[in-house]
This record gives sequence, structure tokens and C-alpha cells, in this order.
Amino acid sequence: MNKRVTQAVILAGGLGTRLKPFTNINPKPMYPINNVPFIDYLIRQMKNFGMEEVLLLLGYLPEKIMDYLGDGSRYGLTINYNITPVDYDTGMRIKHAAPQIADTFFLLYCDNYCPINYLKLFSDFCNNKAKIQITVYSNRDNYTKNNLHITDDGLVTTYDKKRIRSNLQGVDIGYALVDKSVISLLPEENCNFEEEVYPQLVAQNKLFATMTEHQYYSVGSFERIKFTEEFFKPKRVVFLDRDGTINKRPARACYIEKPEDFVWLAGAIEAINILKKNGFLVIIITNQPGIARGNLTEEMLHCIHEKMRADLLKERTEIDDIFYCPHNWDDGCFCRKPNPGMIFEAQKKYSLNLSECYLIGDDERDIAAGEAAGCICRMVDEKYTVLDVAKEIVSLEKKEKIHDYFKDTP
Repeated sequence: MNKRVTQAVILAGGLGTRLKPFTNINPKPMYPINNVPFIDYLIRQMKNFGMEEVLLLLGYLPEKIMDYLGDGSRYGLTINYNITPVDYDTGMRIKHAAPQIADTFFLLYCDNYCPINYLKLFSDFCNNKAKIQITVYSNRDNYTKNNLHITDDGLVTTYDKKRIRSNLQGVDIGYALVDKSVISLLPEENCNFEEEVYPQLVAQNKLFATMTEHQYYSVGSFERIKFTEEFFKPKRVVFLDRDGTINKRPARACYIEKPEDFVWLAGAIEAINILKKNGFLVIIITNQPGIARGNLTEEMLHCIHEKMRADLLKERTEIDDIFYCPHNWDDGCFCRKPNPGMIFEAQKKYSLNLSECYLIGDDERDIAAGEAAGCICRMVDEKYTVLDVAKEIVSLEKKEKIHDYFKDTP
């Protein structure tokens, strides 16, 4: 199956009791995040993923969602609705809507948002010949409780909705590509879709997972909402590699071992200054295996970075943060580039949408890490410098602002 999926089905019918008193008179998807209903962000994401239709499965106070979204024309897609009683669980809602559901559809919850790599999800779905390909948050940071066990090739071997089994890894966050035939696995009585269908597909080796390291955001509880609000605040971010990108790279197998070894490349300070003046967060992401190899201590690395910050301060600019990997080449850590661990660490700290962040580096490992994290990547060299890229990024951002202004102007 390689046919493009054009329909998203959003489960949005629950009472949302954890959001009382808001949900006493409003459905959960209408919770305002920075003055915009959460459902609005999801619909726009579906448009960006290439969906042509969104089918909303509603139950509680459906008219409030319908009045806000309308027919979807202002989003550039079609929105249809299927309304069922409030006490219907997700399985019954999907079964009731079956006549409106496409042969293959994109299923998601109304209270989770994650900037997933949709093209990879679709590719995995096709390659695995899966009945359902779910998106799974790795949960390395124990953000929530795990509910799955997954093999290295993505096959789901355990689904535990109650999250009580041992040795679970990762949590299902929705964003699932679904073969409509699985609806036939649902019983006639009221039931939960995942609890009923997923174990059956596990037994058939037909449930697969695409892993994401990107933290997901939610309006499922007030505790999560503060992070969600921060995530959706507009941010402009550039990740910079250090050695070879902003300062002279030492000889092979050598390291910057003391502050005086740190020598700026021409135009690098100006590049940082341009980015900062135009409202960007600038974050350094650097491998420092010299620490593990005994060439320098972490204390000396901090001294080097203090020298770097002092130089920038003299030019009335600054770096916002620095993430470094102290491990050796063969330590197998997740943070050493080309692995994207440092980028995801920054993502969580600053509630970033990595699909909107830039990464600039001079090495293939930098670009591999950025691409693994979903960033917009630029590789520099002697002819195409960090200053060139900084100017281009600022120019592109200004053009985008102008475009958005005229697009939103009546």
C-alpha cells in the first residue's frame, strides 16, 4: 500500500473531566492555548501533513467544536463530523463512523500534539505492511508511564493499557495510520478501540511502532497545559556546532584544551550578533570527547566557554546555552553526534518545536544529528560560512513574516 492517505480521523468526544471546571461548559479540544483553541493547532497540522479531509468524532457539546471549525474551508480542507452519545467509548465512536471512514486513515487523539515525521510514519506503515502503525514516544525522561514493548525493528510485542507490566518501553501517543479492516475486530458492545484492537494485532504481528524522541504536548490535564502553552509560543532557534563552525577546528585527534586555543572564525561573532538582534535563541551543540580521553577536564571546558562568552559580551551579544557531550567515540551514548540526544535535551528544556529550528554545522555528523531531530540543516565550509547562513536565515524569516501578514490580512 503506497497510496497517499488523505483523511484524518480525530477522537474528540470525551467529557474531559480532568479539565473541570473548564469542561463543565466546554469540550476539551476547545481549551485555549495562547488564546487559540487546541483543536485549531491539530487541524493546521493535518493540513501541513497533506490531509484533505478531517473527520471529527464528537460526543460532548459537539456544537461548540462545529461552530468554531465549520466546514474547514478556512483551513484549506474539508471537515466532516460524526456525533454519538457522550457515553460511547472510542471503539463505538469509530464503529459508528465506519461508513464515513476511508480505507486507510490517520487516527489521532484530540488532546495530544507532537511534530512527528509524518513521511517516516507513512514509509514505515507501507514497508511493514502494518494494519496499524502507531507513533510512540521513547519516554527516556520518564515523562509518563510506558505501555508498550517494541522490538528493534518496530514490531509491538506488548500493549498494556493499564501500564502495570514490567520492562515496558515507550508510550503510544496516537498519530496512527490505520487499515480500516481493523474495525471488524471491534465487538458490538461499547469498548475502547486500543484496548480491544491492539492486543489482537499484537497476536497477529500486525501492530508496528514508529519511535519519536520529540516530547509531545497535551491538554489532557492542567499539569501538562503549562508546557503546552510554552511549546506553542513562537520561538526562533539556531543550533550551532562549535569547532569548525564558529571557531578554528583543531588538527585531527587534537582538541581545544585551554581558553587561548579557542580562536574565532572570521564572521562568526557577527553571525551570532545578527541572529540575536533578530530574536533568535542561539544554542551551541558540541561533541567534546577530549574529556573522556583525558585531554581536558569539564572545569577547563567551562573556562573555554567563559572565554567564548566574554568575547561575545565585548561585542554586545551572547550565546543562550551550551550543550556538550563528554563521552568518547565508542561509548555508545545517545548524546554524541551523529546521535541527536543533545538537541532533544535542548528541546525539552526550552519546549521547542524542532521542525522549526535550524542547525548549522561543518561536519556530516552535525547534519545527521540535526536531520534525526527534524531540524532544518545547513552545512558550512570555507566558501559558505556561518555568517552567510545567518544572513540567509534572517532574510527567509523576514520574508515569511511578510507572507504571513498578507495571508492573514482581510
